[in-house]
Amino acid sequence: MITDEQLNNYRLSGETVRVVRDGIEDNDVKGIVVAWDDEHVLIRRRNRKVVKLDRCYIYQPLDEPRKSPEA
Repeated sequence: MITDEQLNNYRLSGETVRVVRDGIEDNDVKGIVVAWDDEHVLIRRRNRKVVKLDRCYIYQPLDEPRKSPEA
C-alpha cells in the first residue's frame, strides 16, 4: 500500500502517475493525485474526470517502466 508521504509528494509535484490495477496495461489509470484517505485515492484524469481507487494498487510515476502487479 502506498504511504501518505508518497501520495503527498505526487500531489505537491503535480506529477502524472500510473495506477496499475491488473496485468492488462490498457486498464491502467493515468492522472494526477488529488486527495486520499485511509482506504482510497482520488486521481484526476486528463479528461478532468475524477476516479476513486483503492490504495492497495501500484502507484508509480508515468515516466517509469510499468511494474507488473504479479511481481
